[in-house]
Amino acid sequence: MANPLEELINSAAAIAKGMGVTFREMMSPTITENYPDEPPKFEQRYRGVHVLQRDENGLEKCVACFLCAAACPSNCIYIEAAENTDQVRISGGERYAKVYNIDYNRCIFCGYCVEACPTDAITHGHGFEVASFNTSTLVMRKEQMLVALPANPKPGVVVREAAEVASH
Repeated sequence: MANPLEELINSAAAIAKGMGVTFREMMSPTITENYPDEPPKFEQRYRGVHVLQRDENGLEKCVACFLCAAACPSNCIYIEAAENTDQVRISGGERYAKVYNIDYNRCIFCGYCVEACPTDAITHGHGFEVASFNTSTLVMRKEQMLVALPANPKPGVVVREAAEVASH
C-alpha cells in the first residue's frame, strides 16, 4: 500500500498542476470574433459548403464521372450527365454534369467526395450559413455552387452557361 502522506502530496501536485493551466488560460488575451460585422477567420482545412471549380479556360472541371456520388456515405449527391459537342463545350472531358445537386439535409461534410474527385472539380469552400427553416432550400444546385467565370478566358474557347445550353 502507498503511504498516505505520499498520496496526499501526489494529489496536491495534481491539483496545483490543473490550477496552473487554469490560471495560465485566465491570463491569456481573449479572442473575440466580430461576426457578422467582420468575416470570420477559418482554418485552412475547414469544410464548408461545396464549390464546383472551373479550369483556367472557364470550362467546368466536372466530367460527370460519378465518383463523388459513389464515395458519398450519406448518398446526398445527385448527378445527371450529358455529352459535350463541338459546338457547345461545357467541360474539358467528353461529358459534363448537366445536373449536379447536393442535399445538405443529408450531407455530413465528410470530404469523401472531394477526395474521390479525379479532376479536383469539387472542393470545400468556407461558406457556413446554410441554416434554413425550409428544407427545400437546402438542396444546392450546380448553378449555386459553380465558381464565377474568369475575367478573361483564353481566346478560342467556347464557354456557355448551362442555362443557355438548356434553352437550345
